[in-house]
Amino acid sequence: MPARNTSEPFYPNLEAEIARRGIKKKDIADRLNLTQKTFSNKMIGKTDFWLKEMFCILSMFPGTTAEQLFEHKS
Repeated sequence: MPARNTSEPFYPNLEAEIARRGIKKKDIADRLNLTQKTFSNKMIGKTDFWLKEMFCILSMFPGTTAEQLFEHKS
C-alpha cells in the first residue's frame, strides 16, 4: 500500500471549518490537553483521534455532525 500524502489534510472538512470559523489550532490542542505536534499528527492522519477528543472538537463546531467533520481521505 502506498504511503499517504501528508501534504493534503486527512480531515479536509475539519480543516475547512477551522479556517472558516477562524479558530486557532493551538486553541483546539489546548482544549484537548494536547501538544500542537500531537494535534497536528492527528490532523494529518498520522495518529487517531480518541472518541472523547472527537466529541470535544464536535462541541466547538455547532451545526456540524461528526460525519461531516471527521470524513477523511484514505
